[in-house]
Amino acid sequence: MENQVREKYRKITNLLIEKNLYITTMESCTGGLIASLITDTEGSSGIIKGAFVTYSNEAKIMQGVPKDIIDKNGVYSEATAIAMANAARSSYHADIAIGVTGTSGNIDPDNADSIPGQVYFAIATNISTKSWHIQVDPQNSRYIFKMAVASRIADELLKIIC
Repeated sequence: MENQVREKYRKITNLLIEKNLYITTMESCTGGLIASLITDTEGSSGIIKGAFVTYSNEAKIMQGVPKDIIDKNGVYSEATAIAMANAARSSYHADIAIGVTGTSGNIDPDNADSIPGQVYFAIATNISTKSWHIQVDPQNSRYIFKMAVASRIADELLKIIC
């Protein structure tokens, strides 16, 4: 699976370079893996100015996610993923931004809406913001879980970019 995911991101990064489009991410449960996969391709510095790893609620709020969205909808929600993507896009003036939040393993004792394997992500563009809710089966490691989420996000990115 890892090589397939890396190949998807190589294709995404090359398409973004070709189309001169900027991308950014605000990641929680993927811990920066998506930004890392994008920057694995030569020339990626031309299409990604930066990204956020916002593992805590406080970090999300500090980077522009309205506290009331988290309070009203929960941190693991479609609304929060959308707010993450929009805040990241605005911060970096990017053409495309990804926001992703979810619970990879154990229940989060600090957030009542935590359901293991439940992930929300959003992709914001100049045209619109779309969101998805996926359930990821238990994995042997957090890394494999993150790769499974990154793979699903890559599939949707490719549809948008192509």
